[in-house]
Amino acid sequence: MGGCLSKPKPVEVKVELGLLEKEKEADVMSPNGKASPFTDCRPNGALGHSPDEDASATFRPSHKPRDYVEATVCHVKDLENGQMREVDLGAGRALLIKEHGEFSAIGHKCPHYGAPLVKGVLSKGHVRCPWHGACFSIATGDIEDFPGHDSLPTFQVRVEKDKVIIRANKQALQTQRRTKIMSKCSAVINSNTGFSHILIIGTGPAGLVCAETLRQEGFTDRIVMCTMEKHFPYDRPKLSKSLESTAEQLRLRPAEFFQAHDIELLTEKEVVSLDVKTRTVTFHDDFKMEYRKLLIATGSKPKPLNYKGKDVGNVFHLRTPEDANRIAQLASNKNAVIVGTSFIGMEVAAALTDKAHSVSVIGVEAVPFRKVLGEKVGKAIMKLFETNRVKFYMLNEVSEMCGHHGQLKEVVLKSGKVLRADVCILGTGSGPATSFLKQSGVHMDSKGFITVNKTMQTNVEGVFAGGDVTAFPLLLRSNKKVNIPHWQMAHVHGRVAALGMMGRSVEIKTVPYFWTAMFGKSIRYAGYGDGFDDVVIQGDLDDLKFVAFYTKSEEVVAVASMNYDPIVSRVAEVFGSGKTIKKRDVETGDMSWLIDKGSQ
Repeated sequence: MGGCLSKPKPVEVKVELGLLEKEKEADVMSPNGKASPFTDCRPNGALGHSPDEDASATFRPSHKPRDYVEATVCHVKDLENGQMREVDLGAGRALLIKEHGEFSAIGHKCPHYGAPLVKGVLSKGHVRCPWHGACFSIATGDIEDFPGHDSLPTFQVRVEKDKVIIRANKQALQTQRRTKIMSKCSAVINSNTGFSHILIIGTGPAGLVCAETLRQEGFTDRIVMCTMEKHFPYDRPKLSKSLESTAEQLRLRPAEFFQAHDIELLTEKEVVSLDVKTRTVTFHDDFKMEYRKLLIATGSKPKPLNYKGKDVGNVFHLRTPEDANRIAQLASNKNAVIVGTSFIGMEVAAALTDKAHSVSVIGVEAVPFRKVLGEKVGKAIMKLFETNRVKFYMLNEVSEMCGHHGQLKEVVLKSGKVLRADVCILGTGSGPATSFLKQSGVHMDSKGFITVNKTMQTNVEGVFAGGDVTAFPLLLRSNKKVNIPHWQMAHVHGRVAALGMMGRSVEIKTVPYFWTAMFGKSIRYAGYGDGFDDVVIQGDLDDLKFVAFYTKSEEVVAVASMNYDPIVSRVAEVFGSGKTIKKRDVETGDMSWLIDKGSQ
């Protein structure tokens, strides 16, 4: 992934050779060195920057001695090179790391969802989260790859008489996260002014990371984000997993954060057109805003579904927290029907099983997730759902929605089967929300995705795009243009676009990382498996403890796992290093390389 990659000449590697040990010996570089494409970025004032270029590195708030705790945590010989250990300092815990004979200590929980980093992967100066693949420098604690918005605190480590001693700020031990220092806007701005140096359309992860990166890198001019929703940026993947969560509970940043860092947010502002010649965006209420640089990150929109009875109520596309809350309310002790076996649809089905009287899923394929995860994995997941009393109606489609007094009562299938239904969720896929660009001159492919280069710039000068709306060059596939609508990927896009806006172009170099959660079980996925021709499965599908390697032309192109952490993060490291895993290497059944030798 982004901050975890270098680009050596690809070589073939045998899985069973013990990749962790080979990495320990091979690359004796500084902990925050060349592996990150972002580490050599410094403010250069391309669009305005902080007068103190090293402010983020040199500023330290003053603390009194009582704000700190110091503890002896182990003997120097207790850890070997390449090992990590979670240690207790009394006021909190830290992650102690030994690499190249040197000790370092950072926060022990991933700031994204709180994963224990000791169970992650240590490699070449960074730790990769075992759950969702975020990477953190062991030297600075900075987030080097996504998902997530915060970095980790770092703690002082010294060795005295062969004892390892850590000195840490008590508050940092408690929070286990650190927000990078950001610049403020130096320009005098009237909020009604129709001009912004940076205009960001969309407040998903691509838009938010773009805005934060600009401020982190010293940008001091105006930044305006706009969204057609009424909410501040929120954690959209949780909508389908936690239907009763409110928008406030899902917020990625509090309102005070945007005020403190001079990031303006315009809500309920739908863009209807873009004029690239005058660099002007027009909104639905005829308000116009000019820009110097533009990021388009409008995300996706549901694909329409053809059926009779479209005027019937209680039929939803899950788009907002209000949708999720209403679905949960209507499904309580009632009959819920989900149309489509997308990840969102299946997550909603799983979330409703402990609320609804019945849960039914309608799918056009014989097995859910077959195209992404393969038939065998799809069948195992289908069995998990059936065990949790979900009824499937596969190889079927909706013919009609029937209501009583305007409210849904039945879903009629093309097979003639009639399902009782009080609420229906449509999870039949989505497409890019780019219709407003049709006359703009911004190039899109035949499916409506915005085509961008390695720095996320479109064919129009000053116009960038990121997230679900883009077709971008993927390094893993020899820079083939692909669309990958992953939460993690959108974060990377936002970071790369922000640096490009400031004239410090870096190329997108990331390993796609995806996850889903159902019935308390998570599937992790890394790589790009589109068009795979075989699946090599190790482990036990019936016990839902397995690793699936997706292969194409005798090469592993992606991996998925359940109850086998940190295998997916380990494979992401291999992919990210430019190495190749061959199909024959994973067919042997030798899984010794999965042993997490970096933690105790």
